[in-house]
Amino acid sequence: MPLRAHRRPVLAEVAQRSDDDAPGASAGATTSRHLILPDNEVRAIEVQYPEGITAVQIVEVFTSRGIKFSEASFRKYVQQGLLPRSRRVGRKGKHRGSLGVYPSKTVRRINSVKSLMADGFTIEEIQGQFLLYTDLVEGVAEHFAELWSRLTVDVAQLDPKPKKELDKELSEIRRDGDRLVERLGELTRRVAAPRTNSLRLAGAAGGAEDLL
Repeated sequence: MPLRAHRRPVLAEVAQRSDDDAPGASAGATTSRHLILPDNEVRAIEVQYPEGITAVQIVEVFTSRGIKFSEASFRKYVQQGLLPRSRRVGRKGKHRGSLGVYPSKTVRRINSVKSLMADGFTIEEIQGQFLLYTDLVEGVAEHFAELWSRLTVDVAQLDPKPKKELDKELSEIRRDGDRLVERLGELTRRVAAPRTNSLRLAGAAGGAEDLL
């Protein structure tokens, strides 16, 4: 039995909801929209922080826009495995140590998880249905993006004739890569569905109110 089939089980789509949703939407759905950032702002933040974003900056992204989200909530998201992993980067200057930086997609992930929680999904449902393979699929997409970027730079330096041929081939392969990532996302959601259902039927419903 599909998990709450009347909802769209796609993380990226949740963050893209607008106030133009179908008439008759529930009060919970309206609240959900008010709890999250519009997709154009999420994209702007991702562009602003291409090299990564700190936990403090992430919290500021939401609180500066009147959306409830604290450092304590951020830590709980991390503890629940709801966010992508951070990496350490060195600070400039002597004896400055290192700083934990999260990929810019973290803001989109928080946005999506907050919306799902506001819609009534439990932490276990989100973990099982939406996030079980998300990091791996996103990793594939990110490695593809890096590969396309490097190839584009190198191809641009070739002579006109081979450049034209390779540009065409690269474009075709890139489209194939995008389709592969899309298919992987759909496949992993289908694979994760039984696990989520078993958690739900077993009554493993974690409260999410304090994470909103």
